[in-house]
Amino acid sequence: MDQEYEERTKTRQLEIQATSKALAFLSSDEAHDLFTRTFNFVQVGLKLQSNRRGQVSTALTRAAKKFSDPRLSELAVTARLDAFTKVKKAIGDMVDKLIKEKEDEIKHKDFCIEELNTNEADTEMKERDKADLVAKIDDLAMSIDTLAKEIEVLKADVAEIQVQLKRAGEDREKQNKEFQVTVADQRATAKLLAAALNVLKGFYDKAALVQKAASVQAAGQAPPPGFKSYEKNAASGGVMGMMQSIIDDSKAMEAEAIRAEEDSQKAYEEFVKDSNASIEEKTKDITSKSDMKAKAEGDKVEAETELETTMGELEQLANENADLHKSCDFTLKNFELRQTARDDEIEALKQALAMFSGASFSAFLQNQ
Repeated sequence: MDQEYEERTKTRQLEIQATSKALAFLSSDEAHDLFTRTFNFVQVGLKLQSNRRGQVSTALTRAAKKFSDPRLSELAVTARLDAFTKVKKAIGDMVDKLIKEKEDEIKHKDFCIEELNTNEADTEMKERDKADLVAKIDDLAMSIDTLAKEIEVLKADVAEIQVQLKRAGEDREKQNKEFQVTVADQRATAKLLAAALNVLKGFYDKAALVQKAASVQAAGQAPPPGFKSYEKNAASGGVMGMMQSIIDDSKAMEAEAIRAEEDSQKAYEEFVKDSNASIEEKTKDITSKSDMKAKAEGDKVEAETELETTMGELEQLANENADLHKSCDFTLKNFELRQTARDDEIEALKQALAMFSGASFSAFLQNQ
């Protein structure tokens, strides 16, 4: 009994030492810090001639008064003073001159009509050109303004993406550091707990062998009175199980942290890839829109130059129109009246010539 008591006391003492040692592992400052950090985790014929001369002179004087033509008055005086030949020549010249004036006036009228029509057509065309150029300049100005705004937005987008990339890189670095700490903590925790568990397992495995040996020796022999057969502490299994559970949880947490790290890294790489692709696309768009803006600005300058030229041409056409109206308005307005009067004047002169040749003058006088 003394020997068995001593053995039981020794065994119990060893159990207490193992338990105390495991408790020391778990109660240390290092273990406390590890446990505190373990579950923490952290984007646009003379008489006859004289009579005839007088008649002709009178007729010419009347005609001069009727047509208000000083040239006829001059002919009337000439008819009284000069020889018939001279007068007939003067009258003939006068008729020729009047016919020439008539023809010239007809030509001038035709010229005026043609030139006024041409001027009007050219003015209408230039006005259309002006309107088209003004509209074109307005459209180009609007396009330039729109492109400039779009370019600014694109530049701002690129700058924002670059900022997001930088932040994402910083966050990724921070997450990785946290991951490293988490994994290190979990591994240290698991290592610490494993060490403590091994201590306990060592003891209980040894105790189980001793108990088994004792049982073999005392097979068939009843234990001495006063002692029960030695069994390991009933709470030990629960403690060891809890420790193993924590070890398993630490390993599971480590595996989860690794998976989370891999997912975060993959997500970060995808974000970087997508961001760089977006920056590249927006940069190309900026280049394209900048080229379009430069071309629009060049076209606008060209259109403004054309508009300035067109405005000059319109001013020239307006001046030509004013000159044409000064030259043509009287002719066009009085053309028929002047042509009729000139025909009557020519007819009077022809009748005067006829009188020099012996034609009846009574009819002529009746017409005056």
